[in-house]
Parts: sequence; structure tokens; C-alpha cells
Amino acid sequence: MTATEAPGQAPTSMTNRQILQAMSGLMAGMFVAILAGTVVANALPRIIADLGASQSSYTWVVTSELLAMTATVPLWGKLADLFNQKLLLQLSLALFVVGSLVAGFSQDVVTLIVSRVIQGIGAGGLTALAQIVMAAIIPPRRLGKYAGIFGAVFAVGTVAGPLIGGVLVDTSWLGWRWCFFIGVPFALAGIVLLQRTLKLPTVRREVRIDWLGAFLIVAGVCALLIWTSLAGNSFDWASWQTAALVATGVVLLTAAVFVESRAAEPIIPLDIFRNRTVTLTTLASFFVGIAMFAGTVFLSQYFQISLGKTPTVAGLMSLPMIGGLLVSSTVAGQIISATGKWKAYLVAGAVVMMAGLGLLSTIDADTHFGLLSIYMALMGIGVGMLMQNLVLAAQNDVPAHELGAATSVLSFFRSLGGTIGTSVLGAILANRVASEMTKGLAESGLPVTGGGHSSAVPDMTTLPEPLKNIVEHAYGVATGDLFLIATPFAFLALLTVLFVKEKPLKTTSGMERLAAEEAAVADAVVVPSPRTGDDSGVQDTAPGGVGLRKD
Repeated sequence: MTATEAPGQAPTSMTNRQILQAMSGLMAGMFVAILAGTVVANALPRIIADLGASQSSYTWVVTSELLAMTATVPLWGKLADLFNQKLLLQLSLALFVVGSLVAGFSQDVVTLIVSRVIQGIGAGGLTALAQIVMAAIIPPRRLGKYAGIFGAVFAVGTVAGPLIGGVLVDTSWLGWRWCFFIGVPFALAGIVLLQRTLKLPTVRREVRIDWLGAFLIVAGVCALLIWTSLAGNSFDWASWQTAALVATGVVLLTAAVFVESRAAEPIIPLDIFRNRTVTLTTLASFFVGIAMFAGTVFLSQYFQISLGKTPTVAGLMSLPMIGGLLVSSTVAGQIISATGKWKAYLVAGAVVMMAGLGLLSTIDADTHFGLLSIYMALMGIGVGMLMQNLVLAAQNDVPAHELGAATSVLSFFRSLGGTIGTSVLGAILANRVASEMTKGLAESGLPVTGGGHSSAVPDMTTLPEPLKNIVEHAYGVATGDLFLIATPFAFLALLTVLFVKEKPLKTTSGMERLAAEEAAVADAVVVPSPRTGDDSGVQDTAPGGVGLRKD
């Protein structure tokens, strides 16, 4: 395998102005990825009704995008280490455009689900590549303040998505199809901005992608994610379907480890986990994913059912959490860039997140919104200090040729934690609601049949007052219990980051580090021939398996 620099290679460092220009395209892409997952939240009931689909189809419209995004992140990360990252970003955006257009014009639920898979693949690329490219163009010492911009876009996309979706659905001359069309202009703008502003060194590489390893990883992860997504809804946790999916997932992932350990260009280099920082930050990202997704997914339902708010108001009520995330990620990033110290913010973030979750575990249907706002803000502050700085710590401690793999591993496990956490906590919520409703109905003397065991989310506007009060109380108590269950995972995140060793932040960008690594290897392998003293034909392997020849 060989690699040579292309003529007219871009410089290995960028000015502040060039970085900000390039960030405009990156952030447009990230906004699109976040919007894809949030804008349809309030529109799905209308979509499913218009297409005449079933409740199981409702689940798959949500799950298919999440599965495709989570499972393909490692593959995108590996491709980023081997090919032109700008082209990969533009390809991700193009896939998102195609998926969005197909979804918007869907006439049946099968087409819609396929389009969501395409969207998910594109979103997986954007999730991994945006942070990889940021590491390539920005030195770790300066990355913190730019990560604040990333946090701002995440916050805006998270809040704006459900609100935009609700408005579009309720506007008669637009409708739910515009929930998919609305992201297309942002994606196209991102493609154009990246083409004009992002200048990365181009290296031509002749590589053999480990397609077998990629297939085994994607298939194994999908089997386990399908299990956690459908167990408790479509089938019982203790059932033959569970046994089949878990066994399939374990066998496929075991085979993937075997293949990856022997591949010349593994999708996930297993030796990356020999790096203590990468291993610990990966574990912490998994735990953060569980906590973060639990907050964003189940709080909205709590607002609407237990507190009786409309979808639009429920979206606005999440602002304290998003505001806390935005402020903490921005402020912590600025301080880290100024001081070069980062571990204290990981520890403080884990402590604050654990405190926020613990306080949220005390909520019920009668909790005052002022108190609830404080709890949500604490959780947001903790997640904001943790999420991006875990990536920063890992990127700072790996060779430049492994930046893509390390970043995508962290993104993958954060998404995996969120997916598994949402599924498992959702099943716990359903069971807790059912038991609380059964208890409430029995105490009130109302008939228990059906009411306490329905898996459908109730329409609060159609319920008589006595039953409405029982449902509100049940969802309030059950949501509090979910945060109580999530709190130990925040404690595990805290224990994990305590063992991360703080290392000085590098002052050179990923591009500069990669150029230095390749130059060092090229110099090291050029030695006189034992027979002729001629060094012209000596070839060896650069970091990451990139062969270099000095002619």
C-alpha cells in the first residue's frame, strides 16, 4: 500500500479566519444531522396515520435511522483515516439529501423506512467526521473554544427540531413532508461551504478496506440494537427472539474481533484500546450517552403527559437543560483553551451530572417548574462539561493517524449507550407506569382491565378527570424512577474519568502532527543497503499502514 502527496497540497495549518470559515460548513452539517433525529418527533403520529401504517412501523421509522447512524460511525471513522475527509463529509451530506427527498416523497411506510436508513448512514458520517476534521485543523490546546460552537449547534438543533416539526405539521399548506425537506437547503449549503472553505492536505492512498470486518461489526451491532429497541414492546425480554438476537450479535461481534485482529487495515484497530485514555474516555462516553438520551427523550413525554403541556410548550420547557449544556460547554472550552488544564472539568461535569440526575429522580406530577428547571440545568451543565472534553482528551493522546478511529469509537459508544439506555429505560418506564396505574385504579375503585396494562401512550384530552389524574401521577412517579436508575451510570462515569491521566494539550493540529509522523517514518526507513549502500529502493510502513517510498 502506498501513499504520496498530491500536487498542490494544502498547507498543514490554518489561520483563525480559515478555521472559522471551515467551521461554518461543519456546523451546517452537524445541524442537519441533529435536525434529522429531532424534527420528526412531534410529526410521527401524523405521518403514520397518513400512510396507514401500524404501531410497529412507528417504532421502525425511529429505530431504522438510529440503527444506521450508530452502526456506521466506526466505518466512517476508518475511512476518514484513509481517504479525503472533505469528500467524505460532502458524501455524508449528499446521502442525507437523497434520504430526505425520498422520505418527503414517500407514499408508503416501507419507502419511508428505507429513506430513514439512508438518512442514518449520512448522519453517522456527519457525527464522526465533523469532530475528526475539527481535530485535523485545530490544535488540541485551541480546540476547547471551538467545541463550544459545536455545543451551541447541538443545543439549537435539539430544541429547534421538535418545535419546527410541530409547526410544520400544524400548518395546513406545509404538512409533515416538510419535516424532511427542511434539512435539504442546510445540507446543500454545507456541501458548498465545505468546498469553498475547507482546505485539507490530500494524500492518495491505495488501500484494501476490511469489508468483512465492517460487515461483521455492522451486523453484530444491529442485531443487539434491534434486540434492545424491540424487547419489551414487540416481544418479551425473556423470549426466543431475545435469545436469537443476542446470540447472533455475540457470535458476529466475536467473529469481528477475530477478523479485525488479523486485518491489515482494521475498521476499529484493537490496539487503540491499549491506550488508557482512549479506553477510559470510551467507557465514560457510553455512560454519558445513557444519561443524556434519558434526559432528552423521557422528559418531553413527562411534560406532555404528567404536566399536561402541549408538544410546543414541552419543547420550550427543555430550555434550562439545553441552556446549561450550551453555557457549560462554551465556558469550559474557553477556560481549557486558556489554561491547558482539562481533567478538572471532566470530574466536575460527572459530579454535576450525577447531582442533576439524583435531583430529577425526586420529581412527580406536582413538581414546580422552577425547581425542575434547576435540576435540568444541573444535568445539562454536567453533560456539557463531559461530552466534548472526553473527545478532546482522547484526540490529544493518540497519534494523528489514529484520530479518525479514536474519535469514531467515542462517538459510536456514546450513541450505543444512548440507544441501549433509551430502549431499556423505555421498557422500565412502561412497566412502572402499568403498575402505578393498576395501583391507582384499584385504590379509586375504577375497573383495572386494560387501563393499567396498555402499552399505548394515552391521549390526555380524551380521558375523564379521575383517570387523567391517575395517568399523570403514574408517569410522574415512573419518570422519577428512571432518573434514579440512570444516576448510578453517572457515578460510573465519574469513577472512570477519575482514572484518566491528565496530559498537556498539544499545540499542533492533526494535519501538522500527521505530516511530522509521516516525515519521521520516511526518514527512519531510509537506510543504506547492506550490499550497495544505495538507499533509493528502501520502503517501509508509515503509521496507520501507509507505505512511504523515498526516491
